[in-house]
Amino acid sequence: MTMMMHVPGAEALDRSSSLSTLEVFALTQRFDRPTLVIDPAIVARNYAELKAGLGRADIHYAVKANPAREIVAALIALGSHFDAASRGEIELCLSLGARPSTISFGNTVKKAGDIAFAHAAGVRLFAVDAPEELAKIAEHAPGAQVYVRLLVTESQADWPLSRKFGCDRPTALALMAEARALGLDPVGISFHVGSQTRRSGMWAAALDEMAGVWTAARAAGHELSLVNIGGGFPAFYGEAIEAAEDYAASVVGMVEARFPGATRIMAEPGRGLVGNAGVIACEVVLVSRKSATDLNRWVYLDIGKFSGLAETIDEAIRYQFVTPRDGDPVGPCILAGPSCDSADVLYEKRPMMLPATLKAGDKVLIRNAGAYTSSYSSVGFNGFPPLAVVAI
Repeated sequence: MTMMMHVPGAEALDRSSSLSTLEVFALTQRFDRPTLVIDPAIVARNYAELKAGLGRADIHYAVKANPAREIVAALIALGSHFDAASRGEIELCLSLGARPSTISFGNTVKKAGDIAFAHAAGVRLFAVDAPEELAKIAEHAPGAQVYVRLLVTESQADWPLSRKFGCDRPTALALMAEARALGLDPVGISFHVGSQTRRSGMWAAALDEMAGVWTAARAAGHELSLVNIGGGFPAFYGEAIEAAEDYAASVVGMVEARFPGATRIMAEPGRGLVGNAGVIACEVVLVSRKSATDLNRWVYLDIGKFSGLAETIDEAIRYQFVTPRDGDPVGPCILAGPSCDSADVLYEKRPMMLPATLKAGDKVLIRNAGAYTSSYSSVGFNGFPPLAVVAI
């Protein structure tokens, strides 16, 4: 557990008109290393809003987004289902009381032993996108239900997930036929439009693409009933997004119109459930310039790509920052992490505008950092400790 104590005089940092309760808490505590502070109550509120919009669709929380026990436990209590990417995530969910029937093994790249473990534990729903994976499931999870993950080429997401996962239409149809021959139950398809798909309208082209495969499969005699629409539900990073309920309702409406015969719809939100439920408290380590004529300052934080901010790769996710000097004149800066790896630069192509008065020792908050931060943090690259997590 990270050491935590009250910071004398920190009340001066409480700009209550612009800070959330979570952010005020993070500012008024002292941590001995970069720390993600999470609020499960915000996750519960997000779940309720998404569920209201998704209607009959089952929410399978993408555990990889944030595997904090407090978050998983809160979602179990709300009746959530779960998308697990590994044996470890399945074990986590089961240890907290999730029913095996609510867990989908959604990774298409699984060890044979992990498939056998999941099946023995009662998990019956598995993703597949290749013949060899199908053979492993048939051998180690006989009789299981499988859904075929499809390639998405029409993604408008900030963090696309194309190429590594999924297969094309001919391969998908062949896998469905082979699944039946192997004694498995090919119940449907899955896809992922890409993480942080900021507007619901951005789903339309991908859904059209996927609906073509669905229609072809049913025409070929496959009695599909399940559509797994994956994730893509966005969090707020400074650009306006639709209200969660409205966004989800819009997506489900498009799905209902395109997939006749789908009696079951699954959604796998991760970022949309936990993104705004976490804030990272960190610290400025150094402010410098490379020369007297350098136009940009370099601001180094005690957290970087390897300690939780991996999604700054290609500056895809642009976090917002709170500092004790907000209100002072601002200027551009290149933001970087503390490690000795030159790749550990967060924002350089589009420098961040931060107070010109920032200096070493200043506490900084990274807003809406509840998703894909603690789960991306290394165990100790360069000897820096992994990102700590505190729940309020």
